Formats: sequence, C-alpha cells, structure tokens
Amino acid sequence: MGWQTRATRGAARGVIAAMAMSGLRRMTTALNLVGQTPPESILREGAPAVFYRVPVERRAALVEAMHWSYGALGGAMFGLLPRRLRRHPLAGPVYGLVFWTGFQFVIAPVFGLPQSRRVHPAEVLALLGDHVLYGVVVASSPWPHED
Repeated sequence: MGWQTRATRGAARGVIAAMAMSGLRRMTTALNLVGQTPPESILREGAPAVFYRVPVERRAALVEAMHWSYGALGGAMFGLLPRRLRRHPLAGPVYGLVFWTGFQFVIAPVFGLPQSRRVHPAEVLALLGDHVLYGVVVASSPWPHED
C-alpha cells in the first residue's frame, strides 16, 4: 500500500479520534475538570483576531473544525510511521502521550496558553486521558492486514 493511502486512512482515523476526544472533553468540561479545551485556548490566545471575528454562536463550530483538522494531520502522520511501529500494541497510547507532551511543553508555552501557566492535576489527567484515547483510535484499523 502506498504512503498516500496510509496517510489518507490515518487522517480519517485522526478525525474520528478527534471527535471521540471532543465527546470525552464535553464530559470533563461539564465536570469542571478542564477549564478551557486546548483548541479553544489556542484560538482565543494564539489567534484572537480570527476567533473574535467569528460570531459568538459559530465559535464552537470553529473550535471543533480546528480540532478535527489537527486530528486529521496527526492521524496522517501516524499513517506514515513505519508499519512495525504502527502495529505495536502500545503505538496508539504512546502516540497520544507524545501529542499531549507536544501540546503541554511546546504549543501551550509558545502561545502563552493558560495550560502552561497553571497546573491543575485533574485537568492534566483529563487531557492525558483524552490524548491516550486519541492515540488508541488513531492506531486502530479496520484494515489490519493492509495498514
């Protein structure tokens, strides 16, 4: 199978994984474990001109679209990993943890996001959990013999 197919399938799984994360985040934000989701923080703090130009009633859709796009990119990158890495039983959870680490220690500080200025253990655990979920979904495949 060519790299384009692996990347496309990975991107599709990445969108689905981001959707699963969004569902889990609805719960963790409703329980006040997460104050502001990372995609919303990135838009509010990193691209306020874009975020505040969008009508209030459409901002949640913008946040989701950005999150799903980022999820697709991450899934495509996973699809391009060597097969022996992609098929390892821990590949998904480790990949999710790598994504969380990139957010926590690179993206959040660069954009000056609230997640880099304060550390709440419950929020950290909630975000770690949804990133592990992302990795598990990205690494799953309906085509295990081909992927």
